[in-house]
Amino acid sequence: MMPNNPLVAIVGRPNVGKSTLFNRIIGERKSIVEAEPGVTRDRVYAEGEWRGKKFSLVDTGGLVPGVSGGILSLVKKQVKVAMEETDVLLFLVDVRAGITSLDEEIGKWLRKINKPIILAANKADSSQAGEGISDFYRLGLSSPVAVSAMHGLNINYLLDKICEVLPLEGKGVREEGVKVAVVGRPNVGKSSFINALLQEERLIVDKKPGTTRDAIDTAFHLGEEKFVFVDTAG
Repeated sequence: MMPNNPLVAIVGRPNVGKSTLFNRIIGERKSIVEAEPGVTRDRVYAEGEWRGKKFSLVDTGGLVPGVSGGILSLVKKQVKVAMEETDVLLFLVDVRAGITSLDEEIGKWLRKINKPIILAANKADSSQAGEGISDFYRLGLSSPVAVSAMHGLNINYLLDKICEVLPLEGKGVREEGVKVAVVGRPNVGKSSFINALLQEERLIVDKKPGTTRDAIDTAFHLGEEKFVFVDTAG
C-alpha cells in the first residue's frame, strides 16, 4: 500500500474540451473525444505527475445543474460525487463561446464548495480568442488561465497553478489490484453487474444501448483481495 495521490477533478458544461484537456495532461488518449457533446458520462480516472508532484485526475461528463431526469441527470450525480471526493476542482470554460448561463450556474455551485478552484478558459487558440478571457472574472472565482487543450498552449502554466494548491497527499491509501475486464455486446448489463458488486451506482445505467463510452476502472475488495473491474463499451 502507498499514500493516495491528491485528486483533481475537471468539471464544466458539455463540449468545453474536458476530455481533451484530461488526455493532454496525462499524456495519452484515455477519454474518448468527439465533436458531439455528451460523450463522457461516467467518471474516468488516471494518474498524472508534474515537476515531481503526483496526482490523480478525473474526467467528468458535461454538467447541467438544473436538469432532472434522463441521462444528463445521471451524469450530474456522477459529477457531484467527483466534486465531493476531489481535493482540487478544475473548472473548464470555453473562451470562444464566452460565458453562458450554464457556466454561471456551475460557478454558483462551485462557490459553495470549500475547496481550491482553478478556472481555465479553453480554446484560446489565438490572440483574438484570448481577448475575451477577462469576461470570466464575472464568475467570481480565481483568475482565469487561458489554455488550448487541443494545441497544448499554456498547459505547463496551468499545471503549475494546480500544483500550487495540491495537498501533500490525498485521502486513504492506494493499492494495486488484479484487473478484470467485463466485456459483452451492448445492453447485456455489464455496468449493472459491476454496480451490483459494488452496491453503489458507480456506473451510469440506462435502457438505451451504448450508455458506456469509455473503459472505466473501478476498485473492488473481496475479502482481503483487491480487484479492478474494467467496464467496457458494448
